[in-house]
Amino acid sequence: MTDVKRITYYLAVGLALLSPCALAQFTFALIGKTQNDSFYQQAFTGCKAFARKQNDLKCVYDGADDYQDVRTQVLIVKEYIDKGIDGLLISTTDSNHLVAGALQYAQKKGIPVVTFDSDLLVQQREFRMAYLGTNNFDFGVALGEAARKYKSQNPQPICIQSGHYTTPNLNKRIEGVRFALSGDGTKKLEGQSGWIEYERCPLYTLGKRDEALNQLITILNYENPPIFIAVAGFAQFSEDYIPSLNKYKGDITAQKVIIISADTENIQLKALGLGLSTINIGQKPYQMGMKSAELLYHYVKTGKKTNKDSYYLDFHYCEQKNAMSCTNNH
Repeated sequence: MTDVKRITYYLAVGLALLSPCALAQFTFALIGKTQNDSFYQQAFTGCKAFARKQNDLKCVYDGADDYQDVRTQVLIVKEYIDKGIDGLLISTTDSNHLVAGALQYAQKKGIPVVTFDSDLLVQQREFRMAYLGTNNFDFGVALGEAARKYKSQNPQPICIQSGHYTTPNLNKRIEGVRFALSGDGTKKLEGQSGWIEYERCPLYTLGKRDEALNQLITILNYENPPIFIAVAGFAQFSEDYIPSLNKYKGDITAQKVIIISADTENIQLKALGLGLSTINIGQKPYQMGMKSAELLYHYVKTGKKTNKDSYYLDFHYCEQKNAMSCTNNH
C-alpha cells in the first residue's frame, strides 16, 4: 500500500468511526404494516430525526413488501429480535399473531416495544410498553361525522373500505364511523338513525392498492353509489388513482359521488386538489415515529417506564380549497 493510499484508508476508517451510526449503542427497528407505504416511511423519517439528536441511537426500517401480510410481519419482527435489537416500534397488523409469534419472544429477551398507529388488543397490551398515535375510535368518529353533511337519502347507504379484517386500529375506526352515524359502534348499520351499509361492505383490501382502487371503481359505477368511506389511504395510494378517477370528477364536484378518506399523504393531497376526493382527514405519522422513538429511548437509557399507557396525537381536515396547505408532510 502506498503512503497516499494508506493515509486515505486511515482517514476513511477514522471518519467512519466518528459517524453517528458507528457511535450508536442502541438500535431501534421501526416495523410498519407495509414497507412501501409513505405513511410508515414518514414515521421512519421521524424516528431518524430523533436519533440524529442523540449520539448513541440508530433507527432501521422494515415491513411487509407490498401489502398487509400478517405472517410476514411476525417473521420480520422475530428476525430483528434475533439480531439483538434494542427496541421495537411496531404498527400492528394482527394482534393475536404478532403477540404469539413474536412479542412473547421479545418480552422473554427483554426487548421493549412501543406500538404506534395501530395498537395491540386490550387484553394483550402487557406485551408493549405504550402506544403512541391517533385515537382510532375518535378518528373513525371524525370520518363518520364528515359523512353526515352529504346525507341525501333515508336511509343513506355508505360503504366502508378497510385493510385487513383483524387489524386493531382499522376495526376501531369502523366502530367510530358506525357510532358517529347511529350511536352504536358495535353493529353494522342496517337503517339505524337513517344510515345503512351497502350489502357488500365493509370491503377489505389487505392494503393492496390495485385491489382497493378496483373496489372503489366498482362501487362508483353503481347507479346510486353509496357514500364511500376509506378508513386508510388504500386506493388513493395507487399511482393509477388520479387517471382512473378523472371520469368521475364532475360527479364528485356535483356531490353525486362522495369519497371520504383517511390520511393526507402527498399523493392523496394532489388528488384532492384536483377535485378527485371529497375530504381527507389526516394523521401525523412523522410525529408518531419521532415521539415513539423518544419514549423508547428514555426507557432504554433510564429503565423508567412511560407515565401513561397511551399517547394520542390530533388529526387534521383537508378539502380541495386547502389541499396544499392543510398539512406539512416530511
